[in-house]
Amino acid sequence: MNARLPSLALLTTDARGHGIVVPGGARRPDGRSALVLGTGLAAALSLAATITLVGPRLTLFLILVLSLPVAIAVHPPVGAYILIAITPLVAGMDRGASVPLLRPNEAIMALIALGLCGRAVFLMTAVRRPRLRLFRLDVAILMVAVTSSIIPLAWLAARGQQIQSDDVLYSLMVWKYYAVFLIFRNAVRTPRQLRICLWLSMAAAGLVAVIAIFQSVQRFGVSAFLAKYYAPYGNATAISNNRGSSTLSLPIAVADLMVFNLAIAIGLLRESKRRSVLIGLASLFVLGVFAAGEFSGVIGLVIGVVALAVATRRARYLAVLPVSLITAAVALRPVIDKRLQGFQSPSGLPESWQGRLYDLENYFFPQLFSHEHWLLGVRPSARVATPTRAAGYIWIESGYTWLLWAGGVPLLLSFFYFLWVSAKEAVRVLRARSDAGAAAALAVITGVSVVGLLMILDPHLTYRGSADLLFALLGLTAAASSMPLESPETR
Repeated sequence: MNARLPSLALLTTDARGHGIVVPGGARRPDGRSALVLGTGLAAALSLAATITLVGPRLTLFLILVLSLPVAIAVHPPVGAYILIAITPLVAGMDRGASVPLLRPNEAIMALIALGLCGRAVFLMTAVRRPRLRLFRLDVAILMVAVTSSIIPLAWLAARGQQIQSDDVLYSLMVWKYYAVFLIFRNAVRTPRQLRICLWLSMAAAGLVAVIAIFQSVQRFGVSAFLAKYYAPYGNATAISNNRGSSTLSLPIAVADLMVFNLAIAIGLLRESKRRSVLIGLASLFVLGVFAAGEFSGVIGLVIGVVALAVATRRARYLAVLPVSLITAAVALRPVIDKRLQGFQSPSGLPESWQGRLYDLENYFFPQLFSHEHWLLGVRPSARVATPTRAAGYIWIESGYTWLLWAGGVPLLLSFFYFLWVSAKEAVRVLRARSDAGAAAALAVITGVSVVGLLMILDPHLTYRGSADLLFALLGLTAAASSMPLESPETR
């Protein structure tokens, strides 16, 4: 047989991540080969010029940075692996400290997004036409993004108020988390890839937990290391107060991260053969919650465990609470004793809680509840500058107050809708699957339960590191809803 071979074939991946060949058909050369040759020649000349101008070391760094989007364009799951593993370890570095205007994880996310966008453009032109589809979860996140950015900024301008740089930065927060959601929803295509993401998340969280434990008990020089690279706004005193801020530079974010990963570990127990490893990690995450040294973190642990028991219909998970309390009381007694001393004040409340109420009553409530500002919000920026605090700012330490302050009633209602849609989608995936997708869905149910209730105390929706993981889990859950079911033999 003299079958004609196709003159051009494009290599891409199918829905399961396997390679497929899309033939271009037999036709005359269309100039693409010349384009590739010209691009290669231009790249070689650019490389030579760069080495001449900046030297070989910086050139090597630039090559490594630029190669990341290329690797992700070729194999998208690499981007998800890198982002979920790196974010908890660098999210606590100050914005602009290592990368202009950005935190390190945000810079990495931008490179990953660049690679995925490049792949999408290639597929649009070479394989298939683009299709824009918004699902209910997209709409829910976008509603929170719009009501926390576009509407408040427009309302600020309509009142004749100056839009400050802080307002712009805060208005971009939820959009950033939506980008995280899109990366994981589109980069991960198989249960195996999803499982790798979950294990990488637990590995990174385990390291965060170990650092937080050593920091809280002031051992092995961990505090000195964190003070050098992770001091929030240069305030080194925030590192040595027996609270485990770890690499997130925020103790309560560490506690949230631990609870979310505890849910992942318990979710994977249902389908993994590595049960002893998962039980060990779960125990470490519980210790990490107590090492954070936040009462609201312990409350979040209780909420998370109850949510796990209800979602899985397994009441025995409630046994985690007394066991974890006894273990933490033995291993982290100095940390717990110091936190309990706060309740010995004349008011019966810890000093930090009294300070929180003072700030709300003197800096935020007067503006929020005057001239009906609670209807459409005061401004997107959730902090006020002051020279009286070491960090230079006073933040709103109440999540629901922040919602009303930043976007008023529209943002508050959008947040409730987001919680409802997220939980409903996660429950659907949990009931339909028994693999790693179900573990991601269980972690989402736990996450939205913790965030929804603890927003009474703090703005947990946007905490660095933990919020990144929550939206990553949402993306993985959304991706799992369209994945083929995995048989136990292939796990």
